[in-house]
Amino acid sequence: MMATDRDYYEILGVSREASLEEIKKAYKRLARKYHPDMNKDNKKEAEKKFKELSEAYEVLMDPEKRARYDRFGKEGVQFEGGRFTWKDFTHQSDIEDIFADFFGNFGESSFFSQIFGTGRRTTGRKRTYYPRGENLRVRLNLTLKEVAEGTTKKIKVRLLEKCDHCGGKGGETTTCPTCNGRGEFQSVQSGLFGQFVSVSTCPTCRGTGEIIKNACQYCHGEGRIKKAKQLSVHIPAGVDTGNFITLQAEGNVGRRGGMRGDIIIEISIKEDSRFRREGNNLKVQIPISYKTAIKGGKVTVPTLDGKVKLTIPPHTKSGRIFALRGKGMGSLYGRSKGDILIEVHIWTPDKVSRKGHQLLEELDKELGPPPKIK
Repeated sequence: MMATDRDYYEILGVSREASLEEIKKAYKRLARKYHPDMNKDNKKEAEKKFKELSEAYEVLMDPEKRARYDRFGKEGVQFEGGRFTWKDFTHQSDIEDIFADFFGNFGESSFFSQIFGTGRRTTGRKRTYYPRGENLRVRLNLTLKEVAEGTTKKIKVRLLEKCDHCGGKGGETTTCPTCNGRGEFQSVQSGLFGQFVSVSTCPTCRGTGEIIKNACQYCHGEGRIKKAKQLSVHIPAGVDTGNFITLQAEGNVGRRGGMRGDIIIEISIKEDSRFRREGNNLKVQIPISYKTAIKGGKVTVPTLDGKVKLTIPPHTKSGRIFALRGKGMGSLYGRSKGDILIEVHIWTPDKVSRKGHQLLEELDKELGPPPKIK
């Protein structure tokens, strides 16, 4: 269960068509309002509200997470452990920018120190920033039978891992001469309402405060090299083509010690010529003879586990549907399994002999004309 059951758009007070800029403005306004250090008299409730806002912001600012949420709701958004925690929050720099005027750095905010610690920024606004690794996308082809019950698949990927030769540092480093190890620049502007401080990342060291003096000959200063890796992926019952499964922090490691990206598994289900999927139900069409339709009988029906016999009662009309309960697809949301729906159709041969025509004429006289439509 996640930290909140409320709609993310409702939490931030934006429409479902809101742009990223509108979402960011809404979060900035509400985050200032509900920051715990600004609500000393009701800090516990403010912490809960602030975390709820941040969960919504984390999902809606990420195009992939937002797309899964729009399509599948909360079930489409996966956090490690099943619910949102602060380690899932990837927009810490946005919080820093919002509250820089109030707290200067995280050490001046007891709440930020509690959830993020004080190591991200040090005094003097020095920032050590190593970019997060890239996400990897993998298409996984599955059969109907595999997703009906759920399964575990092993996948092989080639991804960037920490270089063993330099320990992921990229080589011998030295302090960046452009920013003197600060990782960023500050500029102060004076205006009618006072001074404004703007901060930008150092373009030379890209925020790390260090540059490579002697690059590692194996990774050429990247701190990472290509390696093959095998992973196990649990596929829950009931997934469908276009669903995503995110393996958090299993993707490329970041440059020179940066956090890992994710591996995003895109589900693709192979077509099965026997069945048409309708939600958790599987529909199959079975031809029956005219004799079986009139007198009844048994027909062979395919299922995901093999073939079974179905009894057709006398006087069965073409188009009638029978159900094999619980023989369909498992449910992504934990409900009972779907059914196999068998739609019978009276088989009509392409060719009929002269004797066959004579017998049909006799049968037509025996049965009489069909009822008229009133």
